[in-house]
Amino acid sequence: MARKKRPAPHEEEASEAWLLPYSDLMTLLLALFICLFAISQTDETKMTQMAQAFSAAFNLGGPSFFNQAGPVANNSRDLMNDEDAGAEAYMQENQQLTNIKKQMDEFIDQNNLESELSTELSEDGLMIRIKENALFPSGSADLLPESQKIAPVIGALLAPLSQRVQVSGHTDNVPISTPQFPSNWELSTMRALNFMKLIMAQDARLAPARFSALGSSEYRPVAPNDTDAGRAANRRVEVMIIRSNHIENTGMQTVGK
Repeated sequence: MARKKRPAPHEEEASEAWLLPYSDLMTLLLALFICLFAISQTDETKMTQMAQAFSAAFNLGGPSFFNQAGPVANNSRDLMNDEDAGAEAYMQENQQLTNIKKQMDEFIDQNNLESELSTELSEDGLMIRIKENALFPSGSADLLPESQKIAPVIGALLAPLSQRVQVSGHTDNVPISTPQFPSNWELSTMRALNFMKLIMAQDARLAPARFSALGSSEYRPVAPNDTDAGRAANRRVEVMIIRSNHIENTGMQTVGK
């Protein structure tokens, strides 16, 4: 008697085997492109889109991990807001210093002091430059009576401000050697200190903590020391109103008078 043949086990259709790895591959490629897109320009909208796409792609049942992406987007937005606030603060301070420069220039013009005073607005701040003959006798740190005309104007301009102020003294390269001033270092430092004290005495709002005095001797010349005119230009006191806000690469040009 012939034996009955056992039914052959069911074999899976060969055409179905590729579906599972193919769907996994497509899901991973989708996730990769979404990541690359989000990394190129991260903002709140794209972070939300990425989170939604990941959740849909992986069909997560519970709260998605990518829902936690919100703080990252918020941090990006906060950073942009901080940059905008910094730029606005810079522009406001720049306008403030521009107005002070204009007032000082008007004082110079009205009193025919162009040969003795000048101003310069730069990325460091606003510089008021005063030649030696407007403040001191040659080789001395004792203030001339003419300084009483200049100091009140500078003090009035500085009083409403909050920026730090540096007063620096400068000499030419002619050596000095006296009991009071063994070198140009002592002379330049004492000149800066004396004029700084005179400015601070003009208004009670001029807090000493804002001020500093610096002697640079002959080592910060603004002109060659090989002529009388050059040496006269180098003998000077500079009052620098130091910027509180700085922005790199603004393209703003230095303005001088």
